[in-house]
This record gives sequence, C-alpha cells and structure tokens, in this order.
Amino acid sequence: MIKTDILIIGAGPTGLFTVFEAGLLKLKCHLIDALPQPGGQCSEIYPKKPIYDIPGFPEILADDLTKNLLEQGKQFEPGFTLGERAETIDKLEDGSFIVITNKGTRHHAPVVAIAGGLGAFEPRKPTIEGIANYEDNGVDYIIKDPEVYRNKRIVISGGGDSALDWSIFLADVASEVTLIHRRNEFRGALDSVEKVRELTLLNKINLITPAEVTALHGDGKIEAVTVTKGGKSNLIETDYFIPLFGLLPKLGPIGKWGLEIEKNAIKVDNTLNYQTNIPGIFAIGDVNTYPEKLKLILCGFHEATLMCQAAYRIINPGKRYVLKYTTVSGIDGFDGSRKEASKAVIRAI
Repeated sequence: MIKTDILIIGAGPTGLFTVFEAGLLKLKCHLIDALPQPGGQCSEIYPKKPIYDIPGFPEILADDLTKNLLEQGKQFEPGFTLGERAETIDKLEDGSFIVITNKGTRHHAPVVAIAGGLGAFEPRKPTIEGIANYEDNGVDYIIKDPEVYRNKRIVISGGGDSALDWSIFLADVASEVTLIHRRNEFRGALDSVEKVRELTLLNKINLITPAEVTALHGDGKIEAVTVTKGGKSNLIETDYFIPLFGLLPKLGPIGKWGLEIEKNAIKVDNTLNYQTNIPGIFAIGDVNTYPEKLKLILCGFHEATLMCQAAYRIINPGKRYVLKYTTVSGIDGFDGSRKEASKAVIRAI
C-alpha cells in the first residue's frame, strides 16, 4: 500500500507543479499515470514543440518544460506509479480514499487530485483496410523514441501540429521523410508550415498534397503504401507509416467514479478550490470544467496552487496556515527543520 498526503492522478505539467506547491506546505505527493514517463501530452505527443505561454519563458520546448518541473519538484521527493491506469476508487469511513490501478497497485490518501489533462488517449486511426495487422510492425500512431526511425524511410500522414513538427524533426533523423495530407492547407502553426515548405525545397521532405494513403503493403511488416492523388495511385516504399490524426480524449475509468461529468470533463466548484461533487476529490487542469474555464497550462498551475491550500485544510483540520512568500523565505523557509539547522550552524560560528 502506497500512502501519501495528496494522490495525483496524471503526471502532466499541472500534476507535476502540484508537487512543488504541496511541498511548500510540507505535503507529500504521489502521482499515477498510464504513460511510462512523466509529462503527459508534453512528453507523449509533442515533446519537441515550443510552448509560448509559460510565464518567464518566451519559448520553451514541451519536453524541457517537463524536465524543469521535475527538477523543481524533486526536492520534495514525490513518488510515481507510471505505466499504470487508475482504475477504481473507494472512500473509507474516515473520508480518505483507496485508489487501485489496473495492475493492482494500491494507493491510500486523504486527498485525491485528478490532473489527467484531457484524459486517457486513443489514437484516431485512418480507415485503411488491414491497418491493424501492421500495428507495432511498421504502423505507429505515436512517436515515443525518434531514434527508432534513424536512417529509415518514413511516411507521415496528417495536417496538424504533430504531423508538421515530427516531419521537421525527423528530417534530420530518417533517411527519407514523406508527408502526406489530404488538403493543400494545414491546420498547424504557420511557422511550422513554412518550415516544412522550406525543407521540401531543400529535398529533405517529400510533401504530397492533396493526397491520401489508401492501402498498406508488406509481408507481416510495412514495406510500402499506396498514395492516391487526383484519382491516380502510386506506390511508395517505406519502413514506417505514421498516421498522426490526433488523439481521442477519454476519461476512462475516472468517468465511472460518481463524479459529475459535463462534455467529457469533470465539473468542479471554483469557489471551493476546484473540488468535485465528492468532498476530498479535486480536479485541476484541462480535465475540469467550470464557468469561463480556459484550457491553458498557466490556468492549471493556478488551480493546483489553490487546490493545495484546500488539501492542507483537509489534512490539518483546525490548523491555521499562514501564507509565506518564497521571495522572502526561500524554499528552506517552508521547512522548519532545515531552518533550525541553519540557525544552529550560525550559533556555532
């Protein structure tokens, strides 16, 4: 049984920042995430994509944001249960919760904070006959390790940010990159579109629009794809076919926990620091909804900060908390033992 003060379901940016804010209040955190690594979407979907709306960073790569958040929180020694999905939750008589994962790992905490982003993800799969036969055999819906494609021929299909960003990144990794989109116009960021067109002129990306992949070929593993454009079909030899059509967000088992759900998001009371309809369970970040909600990482950070204040009051009933500022006391100022140790050293001198 893993015991902690705040059990955080979701190890994306909001969940990771919660570790820091809780640590300032001397609250321990443990995070559960179905992904094999922390970072949520930032690590799994667009690690090399720049983010522009993080205060103090005119631009930061999603993967670097994850690394910084992990570095910021590691002093508070959070625990992680990764590669496992939170499956069931039970409320005990004392108001605390038991959460069990799909692999049977048990967690116990007085406060649960759901920071699951947009929920669990399932890839949008193209309707190509027999595509399931090639999954994990040349067909990938998510790029986890770019080095897998080192010196390989790849075909990417899609017109959004993921397709554009990965085409750009893999142009320097793969031996051949072909990007196929059914329209001439892309949905991604303008600078990414311009970069793809520049790389096309440099013969580093083979851009085919408007076109679609209509058939897959290979004996047990992808060897080629059929690309149809303007009624004509051509065969392109490839080692990998990567359709990046986005991911379908789903709450998964969390949607069956008795929480109030609205349009695939968890309703919270923002006057009660983002508590759900079940006292002791909070929802922060993109997974929640309330009037005037904005799905921004920045907003998730704000919600995490206020949620931790509410968690402190639940865990320490009747104990008054006095707000301190890190600009005045520093991080050590939130840890009495370290502060007293520092005074002892000064007295000794």
